[in-house]
Amino acid sequence: MDKLCIFAGTTEGRQLVEFLSGQPVAVTACVATEYGETLLSTAENLTISARRLAEEEMEDLFRAQGFALVVDATHPYAAAVTENIAAACAKTSTPYLRLLRAGTEVPDGAVYVPDIPHAVAYLNEMAGNILLTTGSKELSLYTCIRDFSNRVYARVLPMESSLVACRAAGLPPSHIIAMQGPFSKELNIALLRFTQARYLVTKEDGTPGGFADKAAAAAEAGATLVVIGRPPQREGLSLSDTTALLCRRFGLRESVIE
Repeated sequence: MDKLCIFAGTTEGRQLVEFLSGQPVAVTACVATEYGETLLSTAENLTISARRLAEEEMEDLFRAQGFALVVDATHPYAAAVTENIAAACAKTSTPYLRLLRAGTEVPDGAVYVPDIPHAVAYLNEMAGNILLTTGSKELSLYTCIRDFSNRVYARVLPMESSLVACRAAGLPPSHIIAMQGPFSKELNIALLRFTQARYLVTKEDGTPGGFADKAAAAAEAGATLVVIGRPPQREGLSLSDTTALLCRRFGLRESVIE
């Protein structure tokens, strides 16, 4: 039986793992946290690794398991993780495939910046409250925003690590919104109005990341959408093309995933 490794920290990654459940392959799904593990369904042919792996640990795993293919379905903004996976595959002669998330058109009127430092520079020239929807991992990079603890509200996952990052950044409890998505346009509007935010900061994270609902909410609430651009992406395939390739290569039962 062929062995596949899926780095499954995204909606697409979880959908791919679900598709492979019950197929004639042995699947190892790698996620960074125990929270990520709770989002995956169990299956007889599935093994889950629920911790962050350094490149050297990836190499050890790939050598030990002899995977026929590693699928990198990590987030478009997890550039360092992608490079680690690709490097570990190259060093162990393991076939590598990047699963790409389709982009979303940025609406007119949005402020598009290449990275967080440019977003901070822009927000420092503006007045008014800010709703961050970019998670807790890089929250410390925003602390240079003028009057950070009074102006900024952060929406993060309801995990202890997220709360620790918020406290370390200096956010008071009243400015921490710990919630699990998905977030509808209506809920985004409610949060913008609750925080009296004039700016909503987001990554261009596509339909699975709720980008369209955030953009629509900002427009209706009269807030400026600040979009942090994606880092350069490796070449890869969409989810549907990835599943089609796996079906051809490993003789799997065909199923359409959009």
